[in-house]
Amino acid sequence: MGLFDWISGEFIDVIEWIDDTHDTMVYRFNRQGNEIKYGAKLTVRESQVAIFVNEGEIADILMPGIYELETKNLPILTKLQHWDHGFNSPFKAEVYFVSTKRFTDLKWGTKNPIMLRDPEFAMVRLRAFGTYEIKISDPKTFMLEIVGTDGEFTTDEIESQLTNLILSKFATILAQSETPALDMARDYELFGNYLNDHMKPYFAEYGLELTRILVENISLPPEVEKALDTRTSRAITGNLDEHLKYKSANAFDNQNSSMSDMAGMAMGMAMAQQMANGMQKNTNTSNATPPPLPNQVAQYYVALDGTQQGPYSLTQIQSFIDGGKITQDTLVWTQGMANWAKAKEVLSTYFTQTPPPLPPQ
Repeated sequence: MGLFDWISGEFIDVIEWIDDTHDTMVYRFNRQGNEIKYGAKLTVRESQVAIFVNEGEIADILMPGIYELETKNLPILTKLQHWDHGFNSPFKAEVYFVSTKRFTDLKWGTKNPIMLRDPEFAMVRLRAFGTYEIKISDPKTFMLEIVGTDGEFTTDEIESQLTNLILSKFATILAQSETPALDMARDYELFGNYLNDHMKPYFAEYGLELTRILVENISLPPEVEKALDTRTSRAITGNLDEHLKYKSANAFDNQNSSMSDMAGMAMGMAMAQQMANGMQKNTNTSNATPPPLPNQVAQYYVALDGTQQGPYSLTQIQSFIDGGKITQDTLVWTQGMANWAKAKEVLSTYFTQTPPPLPPQ
């Protein structure tokens, strides 16, 4: 090999970049001394832009295509190098490849809860996290503002800064939206679009485009979530008085329960009625009525001659028993019982008991 062949081999004649890292945003073509042969081939692939830097100054920006590095293709660089007469010799310049593809699955999240005014909770602390996607929209601005002389710039080097940018604006945008916390959780997609529209101008200052921001979760503090669960459970229960009556009625599934159980349940019914009256006391004091007399708490219906009669107080029931109108087999029912039952099972203490026979003499 001759001397001139050796010299020619020392200069670069093919310049290209094949990215297999998926996170490299800017790559500087490496060459000792940065010597590039005049007439070399430059390949700029789709989703790439090539930037020539000469003596620290951006000289040319080349879009996707195949270029032969000569005077007519590099007018700015030619002027800098004073190649007015097509001086055919190697020149020194730095070539940066900028990836213009979309970089996805970048994480963001609040480090500390954000305090906000809320129309439903007055004041509330929120946490949020999700992902976002970016792409380089202005390679020159990105090189000047962010990359500098970094030979291989990856998303890891800027992700933290972009996350801080999102969080610094997130609270302001959140407050401006005046969206209740519960409505944010209802539709993350709409809120993500709202954030995206309001965040784009800040990313543009870096030469970046925020193509999408996703809100994956907005959560309340554990104490507030617990209070919401309690409120939801109370709403499901519905009317407290009716709920207590339902719970009491379930205890009567066994028709052969003892009289003591019946008395205890009647006491529970009376307590439920007192609680209901107490809850209504503040809202309707003008129509408040005194509680029933103790001997009139229980009211009974009686099946006589195939018809339902009543309700009767215990005093009236006693008089009917004494007069023989109500027998031990007469069906009776009172509030809280699941079904009609015989009087001897419900009112056994009201029937006259006969004494046992005398012992033998």
